[in-house]
Amino acid sequence: MLAKIIETSNNNITITDEHGTIVYSNPTHWTMYGLEADAYIGKSVYELEESGVLSPSINALVLKEKKEVQILQHTTSGKVVMSTGFPIFNKEGRLVRVVSYSQDQTEIVKLQKQYQQLQSKMAGYQTEVEELREKEASHHPILFRSSTMQHIFTTIQRVAKTDASILFLGESGVGKSTLARYIHDQSERHKEPFIEVNCSTIPETLFESEMFGYEPGSFTGAHKSGKQGLIEQADQGTLFLDEIGELPLSIQVKLLKVLQEKKMMRVGGKEERHVNFRLITATNQPLKKMVDAGTFRFDLYYRLNVIPIRIPPLVERPDDIPILLQHYLQLINDKYNVEKKLHATTYDLLVHYEWPGNVREMENLLERLILTIEDPVIRPEHLPIELQKTRKEAVEYPTSFDANREEKKTLKETVEEVEIEMIARAYQQCKTTYEMAEVLGVSQPSVMYKMKKYKDRLRLNTT
Repeated sequence: MLAKIIETSNNNITITDEHGTIVYSNPTHWTMYGLEADAYIGKSVYELEESGVLSPSINALVLKEKKEVQILQHTTSGKVVMSTGFPIFNKEGRLVRVVSYSQDQTEIVKLQKQYQQLQSKMAGYQTEVEELREKEASHHPILFRSSTMQHIFTTIQRVAKTDASILFLGESGVGKSTLARYIHDQSERHKEPFIEVNCSTIPETLFESEMFGYEPGSFTGAHKSGKQGLIEQADQGTLFLDEIGELPLSIQVKLLKVLQEKKMMRVGGKEERHVNFRLITATNQPLKKMVDAGTFRFDLYYRLNVIPIRIPPLVERPDDIPILLQHYLQLINDKYNVEKKLHATTYDLLVHYEWPGNVREMENLLERLILTIEDPVIRPEHLPIELQKTRKEAVEYPTSFDANREEKKTLKETVEEVEIEMIARAYQQCKTTYEMAEVLGVSQPSVMYKMKKYKDRLRLNTT
């Protein structure tokens, strides 16, 4: 009866005596080891181990250890078997039998290896993605869609590898310093220092010592070991002088000499020092008019004005505003680990705003709104007063029906156009229809209904 139970069991069971001879076993058990069903009874597990059929034998290990043992076996047929053996003792405490159970783990082990390989590949892909993101970020410091910025960016890429002096012209906040850093990163000097100096923040009395440095004891209050100036710090790298129009005339003369001779002298010094740097300057002032007025040296102006690049304000490139809004909204959300959204009307107001402070104003405003507004959705009433005033300009609808208009629209048609525009903007801004519903102030089923209703006109993938 015991033999029949073992023979018909779904488990792979083998029982040996105290000498390791097989007395009972499940026939299907041995197919894993490449043996015929009747080739095991009376065999010694030591013989099977020696011939390589069992590698190693679980029953032999239990006979040796006299305790429960669990191992992985590798068969000659290429299978991986998990075996567990248990000792059986008689009343006198003598080991008389060993019972072992085996399970084919080949597929599981194979899956584990595949999973580990997949994990390794994923880790490699993740690293590659991060590298690509860093590379992409270094290649695209300013996001844009406008053809104007595309032309500017093409020019910047062309001159970045050279040492030509570049003069950025444009209003405050348009991204001149960011582009200067990008040029340095793409130049042959990218491993050397990038020294940025805002000429409007240094008092005129300290300008010379800050720019050129000074020798020990050169003036009252000077550091006893002297100080290296900003020009020296930029040696072999890039010197970026922002707000160059604020440079005092006395410093303009000395800077011109440095550019011409590649030499400079510290305040109180007697020895000229050789310097080699790439110069990039920027200003929001009309330097040519300053030259005509005598407040900026004409020879320095022409020295700086080798490659002038004007960065237009946001009001002149409205195509860039939506993508910049999305970029800084996501960037600031990630920075503070929040998920604030723009209400559709808020988004419309921001898109139609002129942004006198340009990109810097946009970034600062979004950061202030995200940090100070408790609601998850930033609504029009949360905006500063000057921005709310643009609402009429952003949404201009006829106050009365004009029968003589070329394009006569019914109320229903007008409402549909507004709905389509707001849904399209919410779709671009949000990741899910639930977020869209929150931004639009309607239910999620309403959003789904409207998207299906206007599918052909929206050209959205709603599947």
